[in-house]
Amino acid sequence: MLAITNKKHTNGLDYLDIETDLCKARIFLQGAQIDYFQPKGKPPLLWVSSADDYQPGNGIRGGIPICWPWFGMHPNPDFPQHGIARTRIWTLASIEMRAQQLELRFELALDEQDKRFWPHDSRVSVLFSLGDSLSVSLNNHNTGNRPISLTQALHSYFPIGDIHQLRASGFSGAKYIEFGAGPYPQEDDTVTFERETDRVYTDLGEVQWLHTPNGTIEVAREHSHSAVLWNPWIAKSQRLSRFNPDDYLGMVCLEAANVLDDGLTLAPGESHSLITHIRWWESH
Repeated sequence: MLAITNKKHTNGLDYLDIETDLCKARIFLQGAQIDYFQPKGKPPLLWVSSADDYQPGNGIRGGIPICWPWFGMHPNPDFPQHGIARTRIWTLASIEMRAQQLELRFELALDEQDKRFWPHDSRVSVLFSLGDSLSVSLNNHNTGNRPISLTQALHSYFPIGDIHQLRASGFSGAKYIEFGAGPYPQEDDTVTFERETDRVYTDLGEVQWLHTPNGTIEVAREHSHSAVLWNPWIAKSQRLSRFNPDDYLGMVCLEAANVLDDGLTLAPGESHSLITHIRWWESH
């Protein structure tokens, strides 16, 4: 079966409700943001805070916000954090079924307001491939005659059951910056959580795993040597917008990225795709 239905959230945001033989999913046009993905017979693979009210103009606190064309704070403090893509309305450009994989491609047309922040000739699109796993590809193309530089991330939130029982593995050999300090070498393959964690990894292998009480989530990347590992813990959870004080117990972010020395500079005519692949490696 294949069912794709246009729907509107009670607060006004338009989204696609999707069901195939292999999965259910929901993708909002604002931000081209997927906030729900569940393979048939398995638990959901994405987490969203119950405190988020899906208000237009706010990125959804969960799922996979698209941070583009910069990650984090811009050098200009008047520019929005994490770029402009997650609060703009994207256009559904194509739908295609390949074997049992449903592919949906969205494009972002920049208006005059956007060009104040990003005055470059470029195209950006995102391709979702939905099956028994989820793949997201953020695609950039420099259409101008000058090089352009950017950073970006697929800010993926995962449901992990209990942060105290979470083990994240696949990190050995990398280095990381945390709270502006570092880089530190990652000596152990496994990371556990006992405090606020906000690590930007570089020189990172292409696959990591989140070992949770409900099973193990595999998070793989292509064309990316950097990733962000984040849990706000107790004090920051109380300051975050659209986030419950105890939400830190049930979520973690592990984000495919092109940041720090892994940031992009695209020559005229050059393209790049940041890709993440997410699946239940095993589920209980």
